Amino acid sequence: MKLYGSYTSPFVRHVRIVLLETGLDCEFIETDQTGSAAQSPTQRVPFLQDGDIFLTDSASIIKYLREQVGQDYCKTAKELDELCLVSTLMDATVNLFFIKRDGVDISGIPYLQRQAARIHTTLKELNQLPLPDSAPYTDAHIRLACFIGWAKLRSQVDFSAYPALEKFYTKANQHPHFQATQPPQS
Repeated sequence: MKLYGSYTSPFVRHVRIVLLETGLDCEFIETDQTGSAAQSPTQRVPFLQDGDIFLTDSASIIKYLREQVGQDYCKTAKELDELCLVSTLMDATVNLFFIKRDGVDISGIPYLQRQAARIHTTLKELNQLPLPDSAPYTDAHIRLACFIGWAKLRSQVDFSAYPALEKFYTKANQHPHFQATQPPQS
């Protein structure tokens, strides 16, 4: 089994944490935008190759990995909805990060302003959820912690307005699997 991705991607980090949780043997192959564009129809990471199985989204990869060892993936509709909420947040934030990095001023573009507003309304909603103080974490919680770590690394969100999320991240970051998958800090 081979997982293709980058060390800084929050989507890839979630998969790497699930690999640690499941104990499955998997080769990690670092790739960049050029490599993902050449190898995956989505032109993004992560993607996974396991024999004839080729998966191109972190959610399907995580479901596949958990199924291999008999673990649940999003046991309830509520958990799946929380995972989707965090995924929407990650997509919007990552997209705006790359758009801004390309030099686009988002202030005059209504669609991009809606994306920016979506980030803050979603963070406000997530800040109100009951969040665990320790493992075990659901996949929604793992994804949330991966997002917060990425957003802090890339200086994309000021979490001072979201104290519950800040507290959750501080606790989650003490877990060995989160420590083992820390992205490079440069």
